[in-house]
Amino acid sequence: MTSPQFWSILCLLGGTAALINVRGDQDRVPSSTPLSQFPSRIGVWSSTDVPIHQDVLDVLGKGFFLNRIYTETASVSPATVSPATTAGADSIGLFIGYFPTQRTGQSIHSPQNCLPGSGWTFESSGTTDITDDVGKMIRVGEYVISDGTSKDEVLYWYRAHGRSMASDYAAKFYTLLDSIRYSRTDAALVRVVTTMRPGESRQAAHDRAVNFVKETSPLLPAYVPD
Repeated sequence: MTSPQFWSILCLLGGTAALINVRGDQDRVPSSTPLSQFPSRIGVWSSTDVPIHQDVLDVLGKGFFLNRIYTETASVSPATVSPATTAGADSIGLFIGYFPTQRTGQSIHSPQNCLPGSGWTFESSGTTDITDDVGKMIRVGEYVISDGTSKDEVLYWYRAHGRSMASDYAAKFYTLLDSIRYSRTDAALVRVVTTMRPGESRQAAHDRAVNFVKETSPLLPAYVPD
């Protein structure tokens, strides 16, 4: 005999499918400022754009991308550049990938999948909570990665409709939920990376990345709509 739980789940799935059908297959995409206009100077940090190769863009898919190096100096010495981030010591690599829609099978690639394929390994992972400069708390994923010769501190999070999430699963869940409630699947991945100087503690690199996130987070709503 089929259990009541089975019928409850079946009705829930049927109702969800019907609601999606009523909503239609077009996303509502709020207007936003192009990522190309993201501030080139943030606090004491000034930036240089880093081109993204076409083969990488092909993998990333249909979105808008920002890839920059922010430094406290006018230039970055090539001898100190990290292969993963193109950032030197005391520099911050900022990547933002914004996807106006994920309805057609397009989805954001997790750094957990991309970095190992580039020859980097994860030495540690976790999450950390950061209160930004306007008092908003965001939860970010935190990693230390290494290619055998250098180590990077990585902070990243997913941003969608005013939420900041460290979990891939939470990001996918809310994408599905908001597609039903608001006809919106727009979201972004924000990644901040800094290279550890020789002899530098992880805590020092962590603090540098966190301070940058605190300044950057309040700027995002204009480019990744709430």
